[in-house]
Amino acid sequence: MYQRIDGIHWRHIWIVGDLHGCHQRLMQALRLRHFDPWQDLLICVGDLIDRGPQSLECLVLLKQSWFRSVRGNHEQMAIDALRYGDMAMWQLNGGSWFSSLDKPQQQQALEALQSCAELPYVLELRCDGTLNVIAHADYPASEYQWEKELDGESVLWRRDRLNQLLAGKGERIAGADHFWFGHTPLRQRFDGQNQHYIDTGAVFGGELTLVQLQ
Repeated sequence: MYQRIDGIHWRHIWIVGDLHGCHQRLMQALRLRHFDPWQDLLICVGDLIDRGPQSLECLVLLKQSWFRSVRGNHEQMAIDALRYGDMAMWQLNGGSWFSSLDKPQQQQALEALQSCAELPYVLELRCDGTLNVIAHADYPASEYQWEKELDGESVLWRRDRLNQLLAGKGERIAGADHFWFGHTPLRQRFDGQNQHYIDTGAVFGGELTLVQLQ
């Protein structure tokens, strides 16, 4: 469920919101920031696939040494659809791109989606003297602890904490400096307490948010 990254191994580290197949927009954003794949690292908050035009291209990013991602609910829907043979929920939520691929592309996508089953739910990143925790929708606990047992479905789907923060309530999560989430498309990045929500709806015509952490 957990994975650790030490920022000392990279020059710059960026985090990006939900991609949802927006591969071309991501490449443009990285060029504008002079991203160097030999020295820099990009971390995604999950939901690489579905709804956008280039889901397969976003999946292929998982093979790149400069790219990391946590698991999103859309990756989980795809994993479950392929594992149990029931494609309905995934297709209703943007997964129809898979059936439109030709056979070689489908095979490539299958291999990549199988690797999604190995993606962590929570990624711990130490960089520039701070402890950052990255998960898709929520860290469903009041305090972060390495390898704390969590409800995986809450990590991928839960919006209660964000709704509390948007209402002017909510509390800090102890145990780390910053928590980074996606999942809920917002008009702009939202910061509440020590929690940051960076899905700004790129696939729906919004911005693709990238934040430099190092």
